[in-house]
Amino acid sequence: MGTSRIAALALIVIGILMLGYPMLSYTTKEKVVDLGPLQVTKEKEHAVPVAPIAGGIALAVGIGLLVADRRRA
Repeated sequence: MGTSRIAALALIVIGILMLGYPMLSYTTKEKVVDLGPLQVTKEKEHAVPVAPIAGGIALAVGIGLLVADRRRA
């Protein structure tokens, strides 16, 4: 399997994942109070928007690379 075929498949998978999950989120712990042995923490959730346009572009480029690789072979 050639390098361009691997890159095409990776772009297709990334594009599908980006279209399926428009928002990625992760949780961090934040220290609110620190009084000696007493510590109070708060979980804070952050959301990172992933543009569906970028997922569509990655998917289209991956399919284009796959088609170009098959025509060349």
